[in-house]
Amino acid sequence: MKPLNTVAAIGLALGAIFGLIGTVVSDQAVRAASWAIDSVGLVVATSLLAVKFFHKGCDFAAAGFLTFAIGEAVMLSGTASTLEASVPAFAAGTALWSAALVLTSVPKRFAGWIRIVAMVGAVLFAITSARIFLGQRILPITSPLPFFAYPFLVLTFIGWIWTLLTEKEAVSSGVVARS
Repeated sequence: MKPLNTVAAIGLALGAIFGLIGTVVSDQAVRAASWAIDSVGLVVATSLLAVKFFHKGCDFAAAGFLTFAIGEAVMLSGTASTLEASVPAFAAGTALWSAALVLTSVPKRFAGWIRIVAMVGAVLFAITSARIFLGQRILPITSPLPFFAYPFLVLTFIGWIWTLLTEKEAVSSGVVARS
């Protein structure tokens, strides 16, 4: 397997695992540490995927992964804060997540089920960020939204990981293509 795919898959897995841990724990320090690991893993993974898809000429997916990395970096700025203090960064981050999920789902680079799950997540995160920007008091762990949007994000990550791990190396004239 290609090193880029391996590192990106690990970053996505860290994001999925530690993102969920941070969402369900009540201890502020554990939440902050979990979300910091989550964010760094996702910034690294989606930055690598942006480069990968740019080199493949898939500009929408590349832009989506770049947008996701930016959104995740914005969220990282609020992870050491209280839930209440992190809301502005969270609102901005979820708006960018939503746009990123749409951009990665436009091209047919991923299986249909991954694209559908990502689009559902995009809609749920768009609703979440819009409600916050309209003045509603919504924390990153509020139920039903955004709490029930996270499984769609994690399923999208699982789909991306699956795609990376099952990708065959393109061979042309006996030379392995870069990706």
